[in-house]
Amino acid sequence: MDWGMANRMHRMFSPASGNTVMLAVDHGYFMGPTRRLEDARATIAPLVPYADALALTRGLLRHSVDPTTSVPIVLRVSGGSTILKEDLSHEAVTTSMEEAVRLNVSAVALSVFVGAPHEHESLVHLSELVDDAEAAGLPVMAITAVGKELEKRDARYLALACRVSAELGARIVKTYYCDDFSKVVEGCPVPLVVAGGPKLDSDEAALTLARHAIDEGAHGIDMGRNIWQSDHPVAMLKALRAIVHEKATVREALDVLNGSKANPSPRAAVT
Repeated sequence: MDWGMANRMHRMFSPASGNTVMLAVDHGYFMGPTRRLEDARATIAPLVPYADALALTRGLLRHSVDPTTSVPIVLRVSGGSTILKEDLSHEAVTTSMEEAVRLNVSAVALSVFVGAPHEHESLVHLSELVDDAEAAGLPVMAITAVGKELEKRDARYLALACRVSAELGARIVKTYYCDDFSKVVEGCPVPLVVAGGPKLDSDEAALTLARHAIDEGAHGIDMGRNIWQSDHPVAMLKALRAIVHEKATVREALDVLNGSKANPSPRAAVT
C-alpha cells in the first residue's frame, strides 16, 4: 500500500483498536432536510470531536464543517435519485476526483446496488471510481445500498454485495448488520463498517447492534440517525466509542451514555 493510501486509512481507523467510529451525515443527498439534520452545522459541530471520520457530501462539507477541523472526511461522490423515486439505484458519480483532492478528503464513497435494476451501472461506477481514486492515493468505501427493500439485509445477499465490492477494488465496505454477520465478514477481504440504518427503537438497541457487529468482526460503525436523532447525541456517540474502541459491554456503554447526559448536546432539546 502506497504511503499516502496507508496514511489516510490509518487516520480513519484507530491504531490501538483497529476500528473506526464514522459519523454519517450524508442523508440529505437523497432524503432532503432529514429530521434533526435540518440545520446541519448545528447538528454536526458538537459531534465532530468524538468522530473518527465524517461521511458527507461536498456541499455539506463546504457549508457545515469548519475548515479548521482535523477529522478525516469520507466524501460521498454518488447520487442522482431521491426518495421521490421508487427505484433509488439509478445513481452515478456526481463529484470528480479532482474535486475530492481539492477538498483534501481522506476517502471517497459511493453506493452499489447489487440485484437492483441499475446493478450493472453501479458496479461499473465503482470500478471506474477505484481506478481514479487509486491514482490519487484515496481509498474508496463501497456502500452496499438496498434502496427501499430492507428485506434484502440478510447474510446471503450482503455477503455477495460486500465480496463483489471488495473484488472490484473497494478498500472499505459499509454494510448492514444481519443474522450470521460473521459469514459476511469471512467472505470480505477488506474492513467492514456497519451502518445504523433507520432510527432504532432505543439507544440501547443501537448500542447492542454495534456490540454484536464488533463481536462478529466488523471494524467499526458508520452511523447517522441513531446518533443525531437521539435525544442525547453527544452522549450516544461517546457510548458507541466505548464499544468500538474500548470493548465496553452494552451495560458499560449505557453507563457512559447516562453519565454523559449531565452535559447534554445543544441538539438535545430538538423534537
